[in-house]
Amino acid sequence: MVNARLVFELEKQGCISPLQSGFRRGRSTFHNLVLLETQIRNPFVKRNHLVAIFFDIEKAYDRAWRYGILSTLFNFGFRGNLPIFLRNFLSHQTFRVRMENFYSNHFIQAEGVPQGSILSVAHFIIHLSQILNFLPSYVHGSLYVDDLQISCQGSNMNTIERQLQNAVNKLVAWCDKNGHTISAEKSRCVHFCRNRNINLDPNIHIRNAPVPVVNEIRFLGVIFDRKLTFLPHILHLRKKCERSLNILKVLSRTSWGADRTSLFRIYQAVILSSIDYGCMVLPVLLF
Repeated sequence: MVNARLVFELEKQGCISPLQSGFRRGRSTFHNLVLLETQIRNPFVKRNHLVAIFFDIEKAYDRAWRYGILSTLFNFGFRGNLPIFLRNFLSHQTFRVRMENFYSNHFIQAEGVPQGSILSVAHFIIHLSQILNFLPSYVHGSLYVDDLQISCQGSNMNTIERQLQNAVNKLVAWCDKNGHTISAEKSRCVHFCRNRNINLDPNIHIRNAPVPVVNEIRFLGVIFDRKLTFLPHILHLRKKCERSLNILKVLSRTSWGADRTSLFRIYQAVILSSIDYGCMVLPVLLF
């Protein structure tokens, strides 16, 4: 009940960034996938480059800054019993470890939001969505809960690299101020381009550590390659569906196997759902 009221007020006042799609009514991963695919195809038409960086935020839920969450709600204009209830909810959180039938002592969780609680997701996206406000106007970004992605396009790679580095520095500064840490080792950079001319890959750093440049990236369940052919995703999908077909082969015995209705339901749940996911950004040739 409290979460429904909180989310209603946040959506009504426009407090959550429209680029945050995680756990919001009428929004899904499809919005982020279509947005990224559109951002990649537009430079292809102009024979330009697009460089995208996919960040990994370490222990995002466990390191969420509670004071920052409450301060953000206060800045949004929340007063009265609701913020008091949320403050009490975040305070005095404890945990202990169980090993077989033995329990450890109780430990106080100073920061972070309780995982598994319905209120935790709303608290988390309230605070983390503010990171998008610090992006420069020439850099685009999107969020799905803690899956952060930014991109910049242009015809000159040196300019793109300089603009992205400036944006990364701003994001790192915000994370340092708000208790989050961006992992340079787990973050990835992809240079999307269809030009045949040889172009040097961008050199982006997070705290003096270079961000690895890869030819393909798995983003929200869909594999994007640098030329946007989706061949790696189609091959991965084919192997996945072939493994899933083994379930139907086992269950479709004539003597003791499942009936036709059950097999069709299994096909819809295991195979068809995998094929349908992300189909709006895949090439028509797939079908």
